[in-house]
Amino acid sequence: MFDYDSRPVTPGVVLVGSRSSTDAYAIRDFLTRNGKVYDWVDVDGDGADHPAHTPGTRLPLCVLPDGTRLEGATVAQVAAGLGMMAAPRLGEYDLAIVGAGPAGLAAAVYAASEGLRTAVIEAVAPGGQAGTTSLIENYLGFPEGVSGSQLASRAAVQAERFGAEILLARPVDEIVPDGDRYVCRLRDGTAVSSRALLAASGVEWRRLDAPGVERLLGAGVYYGAGPSEALGCRGCQVVIVGGGNSAGQACMRFSRYAARVTLLVRGAALTDSMSQYLIDQIAATPNIEVRLRSRVIGVDGDDGLRTMRIATAGSDAVETLPATALFICIGGIPKTGGSDRLGLVLDGAGYLVTGTDLAPDGTSPPGWPRARQPFPLETNLPGFFAAGDVRSGSVKRCAAATGEGAMSVALVHRHLAETGGE
Repeated sequence: MFDYDSRPVTPGVVLVGSRSSTDAYAIRDFLTRNGKVYDWVDVDGDGADHPAHTPGTRLPLCVLPDGTRLEGATVAQVAAGLGMMAAPRLGEYDLAIVGAGPAGLAAAVYAASEGLRTAVIEAVAPGGQAGTTSLIENYLGFPEGVSGSQLASRAAVQAERFGAEILLARPVDEIVPDGDRYVCRLRDGTAVSSRALLAASGVEWRRLDAPGVERLLGAGVYYGAGPSEALGCRGCQVVIVGGGNSAGQACMRFSRYAARVTLLVRGAALTDSMSQYLIDQIAATPNIEVRLRSRVIGVDGDDGLRTMRIATAGSDAVETLPATALFICIGGIPKTGGSDRLGLVLDGAGYLVTGTDLAPDGTSPPGWPRARQPFPLETNLPGFFAAGDVRSGSVKRCAAATGEGAMSVALVHRHLAETGGE
C-alpha cells in the first residue's frame, strides 16, 4: 500500500528552504500530494551546509531532476518544470469536470469509458480532501483500508486509461456561459470549452478565528492533515483541532511519529461526529490525549509555532500548551467562488442547490429555460451539474461522492441528447 511517508532512496527533486516558510510548505504539500519523490533540506536544521544552499540563494530553491535550479520557486514553476502542466489536447469537450476528488474522478472514469470527451481540471492534486487521508478504513471493498492517495492515484490512472485528460495545478479563475457551452478560464490563461460541466470542487477547511493563526500558517500551523509534515513531526508535540473523521485519521497518523498528539474538540463527545472505529483506535493509542469542550484562543511563536492558548468550557482559566505543529480539521466551506457572477443558486451555507431542491413546490426555478424540470444534480443552469461535497444536501462521505460522480454522467448524457450531437 502506498504511504505518503515512504521515501525512495534516490530522490528526483531537491527542495531547499526554511520550515517556517509558507512558500516552501506549499511546494512540499504539492509534491507530496502528487506522489512526487523529493528530498527536503531544512536550512534551519541539518541542511544549513547542504551543497545546493549557496550564499545569496533565494529560497525556496527547487532543484529538478535535470539539474535546473528554480530560485524563489513557486508551485506553478515546479509543476511546469516537472512537465505536469500539459495543454488541453482538444478545442472542445463533451464534459469538463472541475475538481479531481472522489466525485470528479468517478465522473471522469464513467464519462470517458462511455466515449465522452472528458477533461478534469484540478488546482492541486487528485483526491481532494480524501486524498490527504492516510487510511480510509470504511471504504467498500478494502477490508484492510486504503490510503486516500492510493485511491486517488488509481482512479486518475483509470480515468486516463479510458481517455480522460487530467489538467493538474490549474486553478479555475472563472466559468462563463458561451451559448449552450461553458468555458473554464484557468489561471495560466488557458480556456477549456465544454458542452456540459460538472462542479466537483469539494470544500476547503473552515478557517480558525484565533490570534496568530494566519501569521503562522505554513510555519507550524496547517489546515488539513498536512501529509507532507508527518515525518518532520517525529518526537514533537502535535495538536489537532476537530471532531470529525478527518481529525481522527490525522490523530492516528501523527501518533506514529509525534511524542504526543492532543486532539481538541469543542463538543462534549466524539460520538457526535466521529466514526466509532476511529474513536476506539484513538482510545487504544497511549500517546493521544482527547480534550473535549476545548478550543484554541491563540497561538504564539516568532518564526514558527511554539505555544497555544486553550480555553475549556465551564472554566475561566486559560492554559498554555507547548506545541510544534497545529493541524486544523474543523469542517468545510464549499468551493463555489465566482458562482454569484454565474447566477447559480446557493443554499444558506454556500453549497450549490440542485434538482428538486431548486423548486420544492414542483414549479420551475426562476429563469429556468427548459420545458422540463432540472435533472437531479443539475443546478439552475442547464447542463451545469454538481456532485460531491460542494452540492447542497450531499452526504459528506467519500463513497457518497463517488456515487454522485458516477450518477452525474447518466444525466450529462440526457443533457447532451437534448442539445444535439449524441
